[in-house]
Amino acid sequence: MNPFNVPTVSVDQLPENALILDVREPYEWEAGHIAGARHVPMNSVPATIVHEPGALSPDTRIHVICAMGGRSAQVAVWLNRNGYEAVNVDGGMHAWEGAGRPMVSESGQQPTVV
Repeated sequence: MNPFNVPTVSVDQLPENALILDVREPYEWEAGHIAGARHVPMNSVPATIVHEPGALSPDTRIHVICAMGGRSAQVAVWLNRNGYEAVNVDGGMHAWEGAGRPMVSESGQQPTVV
């Protein structure tokens, strides 16, 4: 069920060169994230768009991810309402990790989803 009425894709449906926006908190990002993803915590997305307009482009589909899909769904809805094309990654980083997809960490430790 999708209570936010936002387009959703599964981890398996992500295009190989997808623009992935990780909206988790810094400690979550540091523990494990997708290599090449952009990190902007959920509450910083509006300010990032205003103050760093090139960080995210309305011309590129944005695949938004969090731990399980709730925060990313909210961000995807907000982005769509503000002229961006955004989709939520169903199941978030837990689905990514469960599918055995590669991750990196900032700490040098084994990457994990917290």
